[in-house]
Amino acid sequence: MAAVTCDDCHNRPVRVTAKVDYAVRALVELAAAPSPTVKGDRLAAAQELPVKFLENILAELRRHGIVSSQRGADGGYRFARPPATVTVADVIRAVEGPLADVHGTPPEALDPPGAAASVRELWLATRAALRSVLERVTIADLAAGTLPADVIGLLDAPDAWARR
Repeated sequence: MAAVTCDDCHNRPVRVTAKVDYAVRALVELAAAPSPTVKGDRLAAAQELPVKFLENILAELRRHGIVSSQRGADGGYRFARPPATVTVADVIRAVEGPLADVHGTPPEALDPPGAAASVRELWLATRAALRSVLERVTIADLAAGTLPADVIGLLDAPDAWARR
């Protein structure tokens, strides 16, 4: 899950789990495949991912209606809906849950007392910022090697490529 950490923020950035990374990579591979149905082990091999872990991720994506599966010699995974309608946010929610919970609580449910009351709005704004990118980028965009112009514009920020 993409999660904002509040302890020592300069050393603990927003994190993308292996589960999210593998899910997105497998779906991009599936979208770019010449046939609409691809076996899980082929997706895993193409992206150098652990097969069992990826099969579990694909099962979660199937439960959330992102992919469907077909058994048999011609079986495998296919998109349950067009890749152009599947956002990265959809994928994260399917495999990890909400985009920005704070200790398992949605930011709008927080009520910090006293001087820290505005922290709730900080976490709400952070969630909105994540959504502004993750809900705009689709699996089809990634498979095509393109991003929406406003998302590409974020890469022009002087510190976009700096890890800090």
